[in-house]
Amino acid sequence: MTTVKNWLHDNLKGDPVLWGIVISFALISIAVVYSATGTLAYKMSRNTEFFLFKHSTLILIGLAFVWLAHKINYRYYAKLSLLALIFSVPLLVYTYLKGSNINEASRWLTIPIINQTFQPSDLAKLALISYLASILSKRQMNIESKQTLIPLFLWSGLICGLIAMSNISTGLLLFLTCILLMFIGRVPMKPIFTMIIVGALFGAVALTLGQRMQTAITRIENFMDPNETVFQLEQSYIAIATGGMLGKGPGNSDQRNVLPHPYSDFIYAIIIEEYGMVGGAVVLFLYLAFLYRGMMAVTNSLGAFGGLLSAGISFSLVIQAMVNMGVAVGLGPITGLPLPLLSMGGTSLIFTGISIGIILSVSRSEYEAKKEAAISGKKPANVLTHA
Repeated sequence: MTTVKNWLHDNLKGDPVLWGIVISFALISIAVVYSATGTLAYKMSRNTEFFLFKHSTLILIGLAFVWLAHKINYRYYAKLSLLALIFSVPLLVYTYLKGSNINEASRWLTIPIINQTFQPSDLAKLALISYLASILSKRQMNIESKQTLIPLFLWSGLICGLIAMSNISTGLLLFLTCILLMFIGRVPMKPIFTMIIVGALFGAVALTLGQRMQTAITRIENFMDPNETVFQLEQSYIAIATGGMLGKGPGNSDQRNVLPHPYSDFIYAIIIEEYGMVGGAVVLFLYLAFLYRGMMAVTNSLGAFGGLLSAGISFSLVIQAMVNMGVAVGLGPITGLPLPLLSMGGTSLIFTGISIGIILSVSRSEYEAKKEAAISGKKPANVLTHA
């Protein structure tokens, strides 16, 4: 036991509570996805153990990227952010024009040899959040200057607009994350309102030129219709209603055989059906705890960049989770967004792992800096006073 404890202490640096939350999500995801893929396995003439092994392997790979990313000093991500943004623009354009078209949307590129799909929007999201955090931290003394605001506005509008051409909900949520990050980074309200106008213009262009405008209009109309419930939501309501307080038990879902995409878009409904309202509340609590631990970096970080980076990534993941869960219980129109950390995925799990690893890298650096300061007797600097 002592050996295991020492190994964990030496290798899993950073916020131990956040590590616990991430590992809890991983275990829940393996159990629920295994249960929810029974019908998919039947349709593809596979056994359920195939998806159990595949998803468990991807989860382990995602955790490996968490570990690798948390070992890297988070300040290196500031240097890579602009390069990653520049690379993301042609990649998003190419994906829109030549990418794999699934469900009338070109969001994926297929990686040769391994035949694994990849969403460039995952890279673009992480790059944009890192870039905004870097600029905001460096320009705290000149936060209202054109040299600060113009790059923020242009890059946010461009990346969110390009993503929205094929994925409106992801582009909109990323734009909301950018606004929240600017607010935390002390950008005054007047430029933020200007940013909203810029975003609306880019969004209008993206909707006009993009692939999903009619789909978005249809989904909003279906959500607003008081007389009819779309099939997906109807089945989700049945799963939630029959789950009750304690659920039917692991692997006993009935709606997994009827509900479209029960292992991704509507996995929260399956969680409630099998584990009840108690299980749904536990998952909600874990996301709120994840956000709280991520936001602690804003007050504890020894530099503005680390706090802003951690806050931006935390907001991005948790807002998406709240939207997914809101859709499952009928609080919003269907979006097609997966539930981060829980839904079955491919390369998205890798980018999610990198994102979480960056948050842990920030907390690891804080801990090590404070430990060194305690040894030397010097008081460490505080957040949002310098980059």
